[in-house]
Amino acid sequence: MKKVVSISLGSSKRNHAVELEMCGQLFHVERIGTDGDMQKMIAMIGELDGKVDVFGLGGMDLYIYARKRRYTLRDAKMVVRAAKKTPIVDGSGLKNTLERRVIAYLVEKTSLLDNKPHVLMMCGADRFGMAEALEAAGCRLTCGDLVFAVGVSIPLRSLRALDWTARLFAPLVSQLPFAMLYPTGEKQEENKPRAERLFREADIIAGDYHFIRRYMPPRLDGKIIITNTTTADDLQLLRERGVKTLVTTTPELDGRTFGTNVMEALLVALSGKGRELEASEYEKLLAEAGFTPRITNLH
Repeated sequence: MKKVVSISLGSSKRNHAVELEMCGQLFHVERIGTDGDMQKMIAMIGELDGKVDVFGLGGMDLYIYARKRRYTLRDAKMVVRAAKKTPIVDGSGLKNTLERRVIAYLVEKTSLLDNKPHVLMMCGADRFGMAEALEAAGCRLTCGDLVFAVGVSIPLRSLRALDWTARLFAPLVSQLPFAMLYPTGEKQEENKPRAERLFREADIIAGDYHFIRRYMPPRLDGKIIITNTTTADDLQLLRERGVKTLVTTTPELDGRTFGTNVMEALLVALSGKGRELEASEYEKLLAEAGFTPRITNLH
């Protein structure tokens, strides 16, 4: 049995483990949170290095993207150095393939993206593949990268604006402490509404769930959310806030969805190649595994 472990900078309250079969192979998949403690994260990766097949880097990104440029985050680079033998992936390869497929699926199989909906993308540089696919599908896009990640109240109204901003700011932002850019540990459980106007004007809110969870307003009546990892408690919270439809880009495993870093690690383990895969390799394995988004009508 192959073993995939996601070591996350996020809350340990979201820990989960499951055994599953995929494409004829058996896997033990586990997510372990370190409650925002980066040194604990590094120590745990070092302790398990060589004892598991693939690591997922959870609760933080190794890269941020804009168009064809990729910027490596300083803190994440320090963390991944702890893995000397076992390959480690952050989910960015899968975001750029699976999440494009999810948007194509929604266009083909549902009416959720009809009539050029207004989409609030919490952070386009984190999920550039999804943002690009949404814009290509005719959606009116607002990227909240500056608003939610940096704290500057300037929404970006197109991918062209995001691209220009990334060229200017990404080299500097990538050197900042990760905790300044993204909610970690207990902060993931706190809700501090920000930029409520952007949520109100959007038909769809898309992107990382922890960004949404931290900054969403008290009411999201009639909204559609496209995101990644959700638990039963998350579904209940979104239902209470009035969300109409929840789309999770990763499939349900034992009652919940895992992060893209876990699913990417699972595909790397499935391939047996012991390294991050090329986009075409992810596409082939995604087709074989038959991943489809989970669509939940909450009201």
